[in-house]
Amino acid sequence: MRKAGHEPLSLALIDARNHTLHLFGQYQRALESSRFAVPLLATLNPPLWELGHVAWFQERWIGRNLQRARGARCDPLQSRLASIAPHADRWWDSGQVAHDTRWTLDLPDVDSCRAYLLDTLESTLELLEKAGDDDDALYFYRLCLFHEDMHGEAFAYMAQTLGLPLDKPLQAAFTPPPLTVREPLLVPATTWQLGSAAGTGFAFDNEKVAHAISVPEFEIDAQPVTWAQYVEFVADGGYDRQELWQPEGWQWLQSQAAGEGRRGPRYVEQIGVGSGAVVQTRFGQPMRMQGSQPAMHMTWWEADAWCRWAGRRLPAEVEWEVAAHTAARRGFRWGDVWEWMGTTFRPYPGFAPDPYQAYSEPWFGTHKVLRGASFATRARMKHPKYRNFYLPGRDDIFCGFRSCTV
Repeated sequence: MRKAGHEPLSLALIDARNHTLHLFGQYQRALESSRFAVPLLATLNPPLWELGHVAWFQERWIGRNLQRARGARCDPLQSRLASIAPHADRWWDSGQVAHDTRWTLDLPDVDSCRAYLLDTLESTLELLEKAGDDDDALYFYRLCLFHEDMHGEAFAYMAQTLGLPLDKPLQAAFTPPPLTVREPLLVPATTWQLGSAAGTGFAFDNEKVAHAISVPEFEIDAQPVTWAQYVEFVADGGYDRQELWQPEGWQWLQSQAAGEGRRGPRYVEQIGVGSGAVVQTRFGQPMRMQGSQPAMHMTWWEADAWCRWAGRRLPAEVEWEVAAHTAARRGFRWGDVWEWMGTTFRPYPGFAPDPYQAYSEPWFGTHKVLRGASFATRARMKHPKYRNFYLPGRDDIFCGFRSCTV
């Protein structure tokens, strides 16, 4: 989809909007009677805000953007056309509306939000028909598609946070599959072009500029760490051994222990050090996890502590990227859970922000990189060059990890 032309883009934009509305339907069924009330948490947005923001973003960068044909060369500070919703910027501009104030906004009702989504999509599709064929002309259509896919996944992990019941097809789709556990893979030394090269279609700004890196030989797990492997760490006192944790991680763990008594990944209700059984709440329902499923919902601190316990380390993102491109035929499997990297999120040499300036630049130096994708990531979003990024304490997303030799 990064190289998609008019017709596949049009179909994908319709599919993304249908998926957004289907996911929102889960919230509507469970929360409409309470006016979509959810707790004020840093990891959540009010559902109606999330819904309207998706349409607002698309309208801002396509329908209201007089320089949309310039693509990444567009001036982000240009004057824009007015929104079809008079208060859209006051409600849904994520750069101007502080997170905690989103709970007190006078947001429109569900029917009005749905109408806004329909109207903005119709405008987008009409403009797409008239757009040029080059990467610049299609840049914002691809960006808005991927932005909506990201928020679709956000709807999924927010439903997990809220314990929201899902319909059976979604529940099944959002359950990680069991893995065939293979021996670690030895990847030979190479010189690798890290990042997305110019002229290869759409790329996020943090993937640019592609640059060569010399990568020594390394050994990497063929798949993410499984529950069976993670239980061994818990059984060996991993959550009580300060020497396994970085100072910030140990401080995080003690703050958790003082509250919820954390002795395992988030949402885990039972972790049997004798039996190996793991019961994790999945969308409000306790579920016994299989030992061969990827361990999930742990922070970067927990992933790092497991690696220290095992005498291993988290991969550098260049190592993960090399393995994803070169070792797939030898059993390197990815795409089941987001994977924490040992790498702090930083700009590549030559980085310059794209017009959506708030996407990457504000988070450099504070966030950790995750690579891969999860079961809730749309297939068109899955790309071995894609860099996801979160604060190291986030565990609500569908994240796991794999390890490398020290």
